[in-house]
Amino acid sequence: MNWQSNIIENLAWSGTIINREAKQKVALKIAEKVRDGDVIGVGSGSTSFLALVAIADRVKAEKLNIKAIATSIELSMACSKLGVPLTTLFENRPDWLFDGADEVDPKRSLIKGRGGAMFKEKLMMASSLKSYIIIDETKLVDKLCTNFPVPIEVFPQALLHVEEQLIKLGAHDITLRPAKGKDGPVITENGNLIVDAKFDEIPDDLEIKIKSITGVIESGLFMGFDVEVLVA
Repeated sequence: MNWQSNIIENLAWSGTIINREAKQKVALKIAEKVRDGDVIGVGSGSTSFLALVAIADRVKAEKLNIKAIATSIELSMACSKLGVPLTTLFENRPDWLFDGADEVDPKRSLIKGRGGAMFKEKLMMASSLKSYIIIDETKLVDKLCTNFPVPIEVFPQALLHVEEQLIKLGAHDITLRPAKGKDGPVITENGNLIVDAKFDEIPDDLEIKIKSITGVIESGLFMGFDVEVLVA
């Protein structure tokens, strides 16, 4: 028996999609990569949403048999709406994934996490055989932390300890990310907080040092991953 509900059917992207035309072009490039039988990791963000829509169009038109593993509740619900079957990392390993990024430097290191899903996004990237990062040209930077701070998911009771240790690593302008649409801070899907921290320099070992702080669940630095960057 199916639910008699309009919530999923009426689901739409929650915000304005900036630079939509360019993002749509790169979304179509991702959809072209789908092959029958693929297990695909679905990242978070508006570009990933557009790519998922394009993939769903191919699935329906060509009757492709694929499965998706989504990194956020929002994209999981989008899969349900669009008729893309969901699976989990308990059952399948992704053949490849697509995801967006907030910044990409010349070494293909990334800042991700403006959507607050960096833990699941990094887990998916570590699990996938191939990773595609889909961006528009505004996300290309000479140095990480140019336009965006580094997001860090923190266990709530460790907040002040983590702040102290981040300062020792050179962080400044550390802020607790406030929610939109609710009072108080952002609460991640894992029940944690997010702090955003600026760094003047991003040394190669910074990701490891941040992750080693007790109470840090994950950071939005993605360094050392073999990713292919697709620019609209």
